[in-house]
Amino acid sequence: MAETKKTTKKVEGEATETTKKVAKKTATKTSAPKKTTAKKAVKAEETVAEETKTTAKKAATKKATTSKKTTAKKVEKKEVVEVKKPVVTEAHAKAISVKCTPRKARLVIDLVRGKDCEEALEILFNVNHKACAAVSKLIKSAMANATNNFNMNADKLYVASIQASDSVKMKRYLPRAKGSASGLVKRFCNIYVTVKERN
Repeated sequence: MAETKKTTKKVEGEATETTKKVAKKTATKTSAPKKTTAKKAVKAEETVAEETKTTAKKAATKKATTSKKTTAKKVEKKEVVEVKKPVVTEAHAKAISVKCTPRKARLVIDLVRGKDCEEALEILFNVNHKACAAVSKLIKSAMANATNNFNMNADKLYVASIQASDSVKMKRYLPRAKGSASGLVKRFCNIYVTVKERN
């Protein structure tokens, strides 16, 4: 009886030891994956946090650069607005290579110099000369430049300066007696006009 009790105790002890070992193994098996998954979750959270930080930094730098650019543009616009153009008090016009000699053109030009533009046009209308058409057209062009480009008053304009200079010279010949020929120069002129506004 005593031996059977001892053997039953031994068997029970071994069974309890084996059950404890199995329980430990299962516990380690079940706990190990929990720890690894927890570590993975922590790492994933850390990476997400780092990504959000980097995106926040990038957004902040973009905002800073855009704000700097906008402020720079505003400053440039203000500087452009502050710069004032000089006031223009005169307008110019020129006629190049007019088919008239400078000497003949000066006869007409001297009649007009210093006169009001309207008065000068009336004078040129009543003078019978070859250069009158070109000079009147030139004065009208100078008046149009003054009124359209520089906002001058057309009623106050006068011919401040007008001059004629030498331009192209075409050399030709004139047939003369006994089959001979003499030289001929056909002269052109350049006419320049400056129109100003009377005070």
